[in-house]
Amino acid sequence: MAANNQYNKKLKPLARGLRSDSTKAEVRLWCELLSKSKLGYPFLRQRPVHNYIADFLCKELKLIIEVYGYSHNFKSVEDEERDKTLEALGFTTLRFTDEEVMKDLHNAQRAIEGWIVENQK
Repeated sequence: MAANNQYNKKLKPLARGLRSDSTKAEVRLWCELLSKSKLGYPFLRQRPVHNYIADFLCKELKLIIEVYGYSHNFKSVEDEERDKTLEALGFTTLRFTDEEVMKDLHNAQRAIEGWIVENQK
């Protein structure tokens, strides 16, 4: 798959299903921070990228934001492989737990905004 064409049409139905079955933390992050270019850049929800589905993706920044549930408190081997693949395609992944989003959204916002300031193109 060419680096300039990472969208995977085969994952579109799965991504659509995930959008309609979002977690409370994903909905909160979307509604309060990422929708309608609130941080100055457009984000997409549940977007197929290569062989993965990103919770949130900003194509312009090549930034992926993932929100993990309570059962996913540490980075797995699969996460590391995914990160390496996406990094090879030029993407950076920021991860937050459900708890971080629900209980300390301001800190998640600072982390995202800090990354944007440091990595603006």
